[in-house]
Amino acid sequence: MHNFLFGIFPYIALGVGIMGSIARYDRDPFTWKTSSSQMLRRKQLMIGSILFHVGVLIIFFGHLIGLLTPIWIFDTMGISHGAKQLLAVVAGGIAGVMALVGGGMLFHRRWTDPRIRKTSSFWDITILGMLLAQLVLGLGTIFVSLGHLDGHEMVKFMSWAQGIFTFDGAAASYIADVSLVFKLHLFLGLTIILVFPFTRLVHMLSAPVRYLWRPGYQVVRSRRQKPVNPAE
Repeated sequence: MHNFLFGIFPYIALGVGIMGSIARYDRDPFTWKTSSSQMLRRKQLMIGSILFHVGVLIIFFGHLIGLLTPIWIFDTMGISHGAKQLLAVVAGGIAGVMALVGGGMLFHRRWTDPRIRKTSSFWDITILGMLLAQLVLGLGTIFVSLGHLDGHEMVKFMSWAQGIFTFDGAAASYIADVSLVFKLHLFLGLTIILVFPFTRLVHMLSAPVRYLWRPGYQVVRSRRQKPVNPAE
């Protein structure tokens, strides 16, 4: 089961995530949006959204750089494994708390407001709950990481992640003896990638770069506004 979850399942999750996103954009481009509820409880949305998105972006790029950068590059730069581990704990901890607080505000807003709840799909609520659970697990790994400040534990995850992308058949074995909280964190992260194409998270792939060349801005008129007479 360990070999399946961390040696085979990553390819299933990545395959569905990539191909599913391409298929959705090709077949249902008009569903490629966040379905904003900005007009409802705007203040709570703005505060929660800023905290959540800033925190998640820091965590995402931190994981991307930290896990996929070849180990020899850090060694060449003179960055020790211990220093990298400490940076991950501090920066990840701060960003994780920001994202958790912001995500909690967004979840509370979406779950408790009847109007927003009515306009929310199953996946709108489910994916937000999954992200919050992932953040809790991520923060939980910090307490385990504090007992491995030499950085050798992190090297295991770097070897695993890079092994997946280089089709290393032994990738799963690199994290066989890590703490359960890390395995749960990895599994939930892969599951989020798996369901990614079926959620509003797809807007991450087109924002904000895609907006630089869109043809125009959406024009919203008041319902009381007098219609424009083409003859005038």
